[in-house]
Amino acid sequence: MTAGSDDALTRAEQLLARVEEVRKELEQLGESESGSPDRAIELLGELSDLAKAVEDELTRAQREAEADANA
Repeated sequence: MTAGSDDALTRAEQLLARVEEVRKELEQLGESESGSPDRAIELLGELSDLAKAVEDELTRAQREAEADANA
């Protein structure tokens, strides 16, 4: 693996950690009787953005690893 693919994988891991934090907050919000629907929508939007960012980083890591293998 190249340094670039390692960096992309590290960023993906960091993003996944954030996904877990947001998921926990959403779960707590769902368990709360006073949970805010607006906050839940915000969290779902954030999860969507994070998922896209993780996908981008994994794609980047794959491209860089393939480029390195072909070099």
